[in-house]
Amino acid sequence: MRNAARWAVTLGLTATAVCGPLTGPAAAALHAPSTLVLTMGHGVGAAAAAPERAVTLSCAPTPSGTHPAATEACAELQGTDGDFATLTPGGRVVCTKEYNPVVVMAEGAWQGRRVSYERTYSNECVKNASVTSVFAF
Repeated sequence: MRNAARWAVTLGLTATAVCGPLTGPAAAALHAPSTLVLTMGHGVGAAAAAPERAVTLSCAPTPSGTHPAATEACAELQGTDGDFATLTPGGRVVCTKEYNPVVVMAEGAWQGRRVSYERTYSNECVKNASVTSVFAF
């Protein structure tokens, strides 16, 4: 029984020594999740568009998830502080005027704050030309 008590004290002191300095901004940074579920579907608005494709994107502590370009997507979101509306695409693409609406959605958390984003594009070509690697899946 003395061994168990000794181990408990040792573990408690070790935890205090390791975790004690993690207060204030350091502790907040550890608990600021950046995990998103990104979906894409056809239809007008999220209510009418059943998700056809979905990926996960986690940017903290390292880029991961099922997103095919997680590192690039996280870097782009980092550059806009998680503001999807300000993501700017590169390049110029010519698209047809076919109307087949595509809805992209993002739900989750970015650096600890709740994120909910939805945008409808007139067709998939316009979506691909308008967004960066974040919705390229």
